[in-house]
Amino acid sequence: MMDGFIAIYIFILAGFVGYEVISKVPVILHTPLMSGSNFVHGIVLVGAMVVLGQAEGFMEQLVGFIAVVLAAGNAVGGYVVTERMLEMFKSSKGGK
Repeated sequence: MMDGFIAIYIFILAGFVGYEVISKVPVILHTPLMSGSNFVHGIVLVGAMVVLGQAEGFMEQLVGFIAVVLAAGNAVGGYVVTERMLEMFKSSKGGK
């Protein structure tokens, strides 16, 4: 029972630390920072799939499924943002 409380405590602490770290990043660096971290989203997706595969009860399967859906959306969204960012730096073919 105590392990669950420790896990929740670490999760909440990680949320606060992540918020503080991201809030200190200048606005102009947010998109390149997120584009560079797309590999992390892929690792999270693989981890969520492993957790879903190991789930036994209905609640575990539900949480695992939600984790896979959110991780997949996060990974796809990161690549969409990267593509949009790269489009901004392409030169126009009309000579302008």
